Amino acid sequence: MSDVAFTPRVFSGIQPSGDLHLGNYLGALKRFADAQGRGVQSLYCMVDLHAITVWQDPAKLRHATRELTAGFIASGLDPEKSILFNQSQVPEHTQMAWIFNCVARMGWMKRMTQFKDKAGKNAENASLGLFGYPALMAADILVYHATHVPVGEDQKQHLELTRDIAAKFNHDYGVEFFPMAEPVIEGAGTRIMSLRDGSKKMSKSDPSDMSRINMTDDADTIAKKIRKAKTDPEPLPNDLDGLDGRPEARNLVNIYAGLADMSAEAVIAELGGRAFSEFKPMLADLAVDRMAPISKEMSRLMQDTAEIDAILGRGSERAREIATPILSKTYEIVGMVGR
Repeated sequence: MSDVAFTPRVFSGIQPSGDLHLGNYLGALKRFADAQGRGVQSLYCMVDLHAITVWQDPAKLRHATRELTAGFIASGLDPEKSILFNQSQVPEHTQMAWIFNCVARMGWMKRMTQFKDKAGKNAENASLGLFGYPALMAADILVYHATHVPVGEDQKQHLELTRDIAAKFNHDYGVEFFPMAEPVIEGAGTRIMSLRDGSKKMSKSDPSDMSRINMTDDADTIAKKIRKAKTDPEPLPNDLDGLDGRPEARNLVNIYAGLADMSAEAVIAELGGRAFSEFKPMLADLAVDRMAPISKEMSRLMQDTAEIDAILGRGSERAREIATPILSKTYEIVGMVGR
């Protein structure tokens, strides 16, 4: 760990893969919006360069990038308070990534479990970008000297690699230039499960639309999905231990907690002992109250994509103001001439 005091700065990137759902909202977007008042500079990025590590339909990628931006804004993120931008509009990301390609070791990349999961048995046919994209992720973070990175469990290994790259660069060049970014994982709603199977994470890839609440769902659809969510015959327990072995019950309690800004303990303390016939209508009302306005605002924003593009353009300019001097100093440290 470096002794240098870096200015606190948050960075997070989300792939524009389309079909935002409640898990994205409670696990990321809501938390980002809630954190705006903490006085720490924050950058939130649509990581479209990561998206193309597997083939994307160009029209769908453009739509998904704008829809993700709309999701950020509708969830309460203020582009004036936070920097909201598009990865491909900031060339410093890819320029820094090449430096890190030369710092990272092949053995490090081969240990990345997400590459193995995504490439499957056809690893020889996977793109070089899919194999090397953890170096780009490190560049996303370190080109801003970000000190804190909100991540899901599936990205913790990549953040560890980012720290390894930063440490090796600092050691190789005898500098204290890059910070050791810290993961930020918090809140009851960080891992939302399927409404049809509480053992599986809520996902856009689930063939059943009833398994998730999409951020574009209207009020009636949201209420219907909550009413039909899988449960068990027992009422809510009177303590959290009573949720052990009851994944669907635990999931609905966590959803309520996330939407109501409560802890799961507080939900159980207030509502323990109630039957699901009573609890689910309460949860449905809460979900409609929180999510339907977001859906409406996303729809409004997507009717004027020029507004979204302008927001991303301004955000990219602000992001480059931070990234450009950091990249220039990196080039100077490495020994590049003419920077």
